[in-house]
Amino acid sequence: MGDRQTVTNEIKQQALKLGFHLVGIADATVTDSQNQQRLQSWLYQGFQAEMAWMANPKRQDIQQCLPGVQSVIAVGLNYYTPHQHSDDLEVGKIARYGWGRDYHKVLTKRLKALCRWLTAAFPDAQHRFYVDTGPVQDKVWAERAGLGWIAKNSNLITRDYGSWVFLGEILTTLNLAPDRPHLKHCGTCTRCIEACPTGAIASPFTVDANRCIAYHTIENRTETLPQAIAQNLNNWVAGCDICQDVCPWNQRFAQETNILDFQSYPENLAPKLTELAELTEDEWDRRFTGSALRRIKPAMWRRNAQANLSAQQKTSPNSEEG
Repeated sequence: MGDRQTVTNEIKQQALKLGFHLVGIADATVTDSQNQQRLQSWLYQGFQAEMAWMANPKRQDIQQCLPGVQSVIAVGLNYYTPHQHSDDLEVGKIARYGWGRDYHKVLTKRLKALCRWLTAAFPDAQHRFYVDTGPVQDKVWAERAGLGWIAKNSNLITRDYGSWVFLGEILTTLNLAPDRPHLKHCGTCTRCIEACPTGAIASPFTVDANRCIAYHTIENRTETLPQAIAQNLNNWVAGCDICQDVCPWNQRFAQETNILDFQSYPENLAPKLTELAELTEDEWDRRFTGSALRRIKPAMWRRNAQANLSAQQKTSPNSEEG
């Protein structure tokens, strides 16, 4: 094995060769007590809503994910496509992350390939990868690896692609040369906080899932949505991009992805609310094959669409309340 910096450079080059747009290294042996305190405070305030997995102790101790881990190889993929969300009141809005193929599949394929290469090149080391389904704080490690900074809307913003990036990481027992953690560049801007119709950004850098449209349309399994959410959906049926769309970094630096899998399936750009409100199991299965949107079950799609239609009815000039 060569010197630490040479090995680190080789790994980064291999990651870029496999199609990752961003790659950086974080030191996994340094305890970030400040981050641990922030996570504990966030959990204590109940901002995780029903996402119980956020309290998994492994999220605060990466050594529990891979004993002996020395470094985290953080990677990112740009997924932006230049289509704009429809303003048609008959159309349901789907967040950009779900327009194309399931990002878990796309990232996993590349991460597996990088892990295979690492195992062949460094057989004495151990490696384990994650794509947001494991107890690893993707954004925290990406920031520590220099990929970008965690913004006031809690998304990771990169200088090259804005916040339109999917994140993954490989934990390794290799002792690699770490990158410098990224500085924050939100400055005094509060556009994301002001734009959120439900006030989900409780304070800068802190999102309350209980008030988040994305949380309720994707994770909330109840039959009906809370009234404060249902009245402010603004046609969102799967996730929400409001805080990202208004971000100056996204408006300035977003660039179209070169990954064909992230190009939008036509049906995801302008689905009719009335169709989604009556979505059948068979139609759901057909429309969302190979999509991250399968996490939203048919009853949830119907609930989300119906909530939007009801809200429109109440605000219509022709409604009885009008």
